Parts: sequence; C-alpha cells; structure tokens
Amino acid sequence: MKQSRNSLQEIIAARKNGDLVGVYSVCSANPRVIETSVKFAVLEKIPLLIEATCNQVNQFGGYTGMLPDQFAKFVWKLVEKHHLNKESLTLGGDHLGPFPWQDDPVQSAMQKASQMVHDYVCAGYTKIHLDASMKCADDDPDRPLDMEISAARTAEICAVAEKAAVQSGRTDQIVYVIGTEVPRPGGVEIGEDEIKVTLVEDVNETIEVTKKAFLSRGLEQTWERVIAVVVQPGVEFGDNAIYNYERERTKKLSEFIRADKQLVFEAHSTDYQTGDALRQMVEDNFTILKVGPELTFTYREAVFALELIEIELLGGRPDTKLSNLRKVVDTVMLDDPSYWRKYYRGRESEQAFARKYSFSDRIRYYWPNPIVQAALKQLFANLERFDIPTQLISQYLPVQHQKILQHRITKKPVALLEDKIKEILLKYSSACGFG
Repeated sequence: MKQSRNSLQEIIAARKNGDLVGVYSVCSANPRVIETSVKFAVLEKIPLLIEATCNQVNQFGGYTGMLPDQFAKFVWKLVEKHHLNKESLTLGGDHLGPFPWQDDPVQSAMQKASQMVHDYVCAGYTKIHLDASMKCADDDPDRPLDMEISAARTAEICAVAEKAAVQSGRTDQIVYVIGTEVPRPGGVEIGEDEIKVTLVEDVNETIEVTKKAFLSRGLEQTWERVIAVVVQPGVEFGDNAIYNYERERTKKLSEFIRADKQLVFEAHSTDYQTGDALRQMVEDNFTILKVGPELTFTYREAVFALELIEIELLGGRPDTKLSNLRKVVDTVMLDDPSYWRKYYRGRESEQAFARKYSFSDRIRYYWPNPIVQAALKQLFANLERFDIPTQLISQYLPVQHQKILQHRITKKPVALLEDKIKEILLKYSSACGFG
C-alpha cells in the first residue's frame, strides 16, 4: 500500500515515530533521468527529492553549465508539464561547501561556497547539505582537517543560507543536513579493500561539535531544522567493485540514531545495492538514500542497447546515417580526459573498457557535450522512423520486451529508455515503503 506522505519533513517525522519509511534522493543532473523521475513520481503518487551537487550546478555553471536558478526552473517546468503535485517535490543541494574550490586558499574558497549556498536558497532549494569537511590550499596538507574548523566553516556557510532564507521569506521551509561520508563523494578509487563504517563516537562528535558551532553563531533555532547527518554505512562503489551493505556492521550506528529524537541518517553512494539491502538500510535508520551514478549507468546501458538495435536494423541501409554513438562518446572522452583520467588506470585497453562500463560512470559528465547530443539525436531519429522488431528488443532489452508483450509500454525508443531507468527508481521506492 502506497504511503500518503508528501513532504520530506513528514517522512522524517514518520520514521522518527517508528514507521519503516524512507525517501530516496535522485542526485543527478541528467535531463532524461530527471524527467523520468518526475513521471515515475506522478505514476506512483509518491514524493520526489531531486538534488544537484556542488560540482554539477553552481554560480559558475558547474559541469552542466547550469546556475542554481536555471536548474530549479528546469525541474519545475517538468513538474508542471507532467502535473506532479508541487508539494510532492523537494529540491536539494548536495555537498554545498568549498569542495569545487579546494585548490583555492580558505578565504577565497569559503567566499565562493557562501555565494553558492546563497544562490541555492534564493532559487528555492529547501534541503541543504552543508559540507565543509575538505581541506583548502592553505590548510596543513599533512594533517586531517580539525573537526572544530570544519564545523565552524559549516556554521559560517549556514549563516549565509539563513540570511538568504530570510530575504526570500522561506526560513521555516529550509532544512539542513550535516556531515560527510568517507571516502569523498563520487565513488572510491582503486585499491580500497574495505569501506569503514562510521564509528558511533565519530558521528556523535560531528553532531555535538557542529551544534556548538551553530549556537556560537546564534543559530539555535536553525539547529532545530537540522534533519539528518551523513554517515558511511559501509556501502560504496568504485571502478569495478561494489561494496555491499552488511547490516551487522551498522548495529551500533542504528541504535545510536534511533535514540535521537531529531536526526536521521543520510546514506550516500547507495548505488548498485540490491533492493533487499536498501530495504534493510531503511529499517536500520538510514532514512535518506542517495542515488545518482546508477541512474546514469542505466541510462548508458539503455542508449548503448538502442545503438546495437540501430546497427542491426539499419546498418545495411545506404540511405541512413548511423549515429555511431559509442564511438562518438569515446572520441569526446579521449579529446577531454579531465573527468576520467585520474580515476581510470591500467593499460590503455583497461581504460577504454572503464570509459564505457565503469560503475563510477564518469561517462555521465560527457552526455551534455554538443557532439554527443547530436549523436543521441541521430540515434533516436533513426529508430523513430521504423517499427523496431520485437526480436531485437528481446535481444538487447529483454525486461522491456516482456513489458511490451504485456502491453505495459510501447516500442518507442524513448519509452524503452525511460522504462529501464524506472527499474532503478522502482527498486528505491519499494525499499522506502512506497510500493
């Protein structure tokens, strides 16, 4: 039975009241992923949390080229287009802090981080994850960043967010998330044998030190709107590895946050976990589940499958220009290796494999490229011209083939792509108690 709760705050309150519910966060800037997520929320009549990260969307455009206000307008247009209940949508900002500007001195990085948070709040984002855990250029490179320094910087950014909230008349709507996972966001690098679960004493220190920093800035009432703290429950993914959830490792963490009357846990990098594992995480008080790369990984699977269908269906036709999508994407990635070079190591053949198939999914940074977009447009235009044989759909998209036989979806390429993305959304919504 589907839940009737619409807002993030209602879900958090229900979980603290003992209901086994959670919420998944679509942490992606991919337009097709976002639109599919909106359509899925409408279909299932469930709440939707969409978040942009500091490196995707910021005052300089991020890798998407979108400012916070532009991204928000894009999402809200989709909400209106597909008639999603506006109260069902929460917009969030993830890892808002100096992360994109770590090579700057502290003063410069914090000024940019403050401006970014200001812009997010003024643009209507209401779930703000504050993260100042990273070192800047003039921090001591040989020592971990002191917890008090990190907390003080977090409170400094929060004060800016609160001022922006007052200016926009939405103070009571803004909620905050504190803390960070280890390792850094975006997937682990090669060579990490085990992901360490956050210790209870460490998360307790994070909460207490951050609260003290808030109170020192006169943010007592603001602290009451801190809803979650980010921890590492031992789940991660890397280039070619997935670190699965083991609930026996998180018993102490689960018991700790269950006793807290205000906070829940937010878990990042839950991508590629099984449905059962995600459900266990919700039961174990990891109430907010972040997913991003798995959605674009699945997007990539679908468009690669569609290109294989294109080749089989149209490869012998002299009157048709093929998209050559996979070749086009790899050429663009080779021409600009900045988003993958330090992540994909090994021989050239191993790097070529990773560029296409890595769980870290660095390919997601290249879909907005105009050359790649032109190839995608060609692919869909080619397939739209013909009735795709069901045999080819069975070969390359077998789950979607079964749904076609059941008259649940059509054979249109966009319908096939979106349905494959919905497989992941359904896994998460079911784990969160919506299904």
